[in-house]
Amino acid sequence: MKALSLEYYKIRRKKIWIMITLFLAAEMIWAAMSMSISISRSASNASWEALIFSIASMNGLFLPIISAIVVSRICDMEHKGNTWKMLMATNTGRNHVYTAKYICANSLILYGIIAQAVFIVGFGLFKNISGSIPLSLLVQFVVGTLLTTLAITALQQWLSLTVRNQAFALCLGMLGGFIGTTSGLFPAAIRHLFIWSYYLDLNPVTYIYSASSGTYVSGMLPVGLLLAALCMTIIFYLAGNFHASRQEI
Repeated sequence: MKALSLEYYKIRRKKIWIMITLFLAAEMIWAAMSMSISISRSASNASWEALIFSIASMNGLFLPIISAIVVSRICDMEHKGNTWKMLMATNTGRNHVYTAKYICANSLILYGIIAQAVFIVGFGLFKNISGSIPLSLLVQFVVGTLLTTLAITALQQWLSLTVRNQAFALCLGMLGGFIGTTSGLFPAAIRHLFIWSYYLDLNPVTYIYSASSGTYVSGMLPVGLLLAALCMTIIFYLAGNFHASRQEI
């Protein structure tokens, strides 16, 4: 029985990995087409900053949905197979299972974030973007994207494990994708209340609009927003773990 369960988890993990790859492939193809058109219209758009900003803005749409699907697929086995009672018969506590699922989900999404960084480098070299590879900006991009994802997956897992119907978790992911896509239109005071907007806010590159055109500006990640995202991650994770560990089965 244990061998069959382990094999089932391996098959499911492989399917999730393939799903993430397909979603990321769609995002990267979209980004490549968008950047190619932008560069063809103006050579000034051929910059590392523009490429990083383009991926970060698309993450607001793609990563909330990917996170919702990944977490839901990892968590729904306990609902479909009613394995909580089986786990309670062992020495494995529900809080440990909760932690394992959280680590597994984020390790899979981390693969996607690193793949995005590799894509940025590869596409930039392919398009002969001037200047050296901005390692500092890439590291900040990975850190900001990962921290935002940690908070979102903590929220998604809380909902996925405590509500049997996974449609609610998936709807939250789609709502998050909508907020992440449109967050740039919100005032900062409102935007910062929604964790999905942090894919754009915790990005080392911003776009400053002017009357006739705009400029990409790079800098350091805002410490205040980093702390806010970290606090949300801790709150969502602890609250979800507490709730799921004490929920009736």
